[in-house]
Amino acid sequence: MASIPNDVRKRRFTSFANFGFFEQIRMRRSVSKSYKNINNTGQLRIKSFCVRMCICLCSLFLSGCSYFISSATVDMTENLSQAILNNNDLATVEAGGPAYLLMVDSLLYRDPENESLLRSAANVYTAYTDVFVKDMARAKKLTDKALDYALRSLCIRRPDTCSFRQGSFQEFEHVIDALGVKDVPNLFILGSAWSAWIQTHREDWDAVAEIPRVESIMARVIELDEAYQDGAAHLYLGVLATLLPPALGGKPDVGKQHFERALEISKDKNLMVKVLYARHYARLVFDRELHDRLLNAVLKASPDVPGYTLGNTLAQKQARELLDSGEDYF
Repeated sequence: MASIPNDVRKRRFTSFANFGFFEQIRMRRSVSKSYKNINNTGQLRIKSFCVRMCICLCSLFLSGCSYFISSATVDMTENLSQAILNNNDLATVEAGGPAYLLMVDSLLYRDPENESLLRSAANVYTAYTDVFVKDMARAKKLTDKALDYALRSLCIRRPDTCSFRQGSFQEFEHVIDALGVKDVPNLFILGSAWSAWIQTHREDWDAVAEIPRVESIMARVIELDEAYQDGAAHLYLGVLATLLPPALGGKPDVGKQHFERALEISKDKNLMVKVLYARHYARLVFDRELHDRLLNAVLKASPDVPGYTLGNTLAQKQARELLDSGEDYF
């Protein structure tokens, strides 16, 4: 075999060496490019994941904020209601009441489907009208709004009640009978708002014709939780039963039973029970002895009872007025 000259060997070695060198560079670039592609893909995936997480967290945060804001709004409304109920200065509450009503309306304008806020609004509108509003035209407007809020609150909680006012009485009772213990707060507020509405519209016989519906509501409250609000459902049924004289459908004997039961359950905490008992039953049946005994007991009692201070202060004021007018009435 012929030998290869040294200079040729050198060129071939250099060529192979250069090939190896450039091939290594090419391979390194390829590997580097692959790593770069992998790295870029990973970064994109990480960025995508982070964006999705941020969106989720923001959604949760905003949802949480909405919940806490809504919860804080309801808490503020309920706390303010308690502050009013525990105030013994009727003039201060009367002067500040309209501002509070407007505040509640503004909160509902922002959150019109808030069940708890609607319930609180119905409660405060009803209470303010009962206590302070003497002008009948204004009382009608306020009780219209109170009843609307109460109906909407229950409708949100129980959609099967949304149209039960327009249905027959049998259909109405069927829906009421399906409500449970957890529905009692909404049910009671509806009954109290509806009762106030009937009293301000009592010259309208269509309104008076709705008394059985309110009686059905309060009877259901008693079935589910008789002691709710210290037996206040009995108080409402007592008033409704004595709203009209017997000749027009009033039921004084039934009313007396409810007043007595309300007294028994409330244990003299709610002085308004005795005032309403005297005004609606004792005067209806012309029982002067019962009338004066109930009202004098109110005047002797302390009005400062948690949750009843405002109502008790008003009860004592009305007791004095009823006693002063008793001589002319009887």
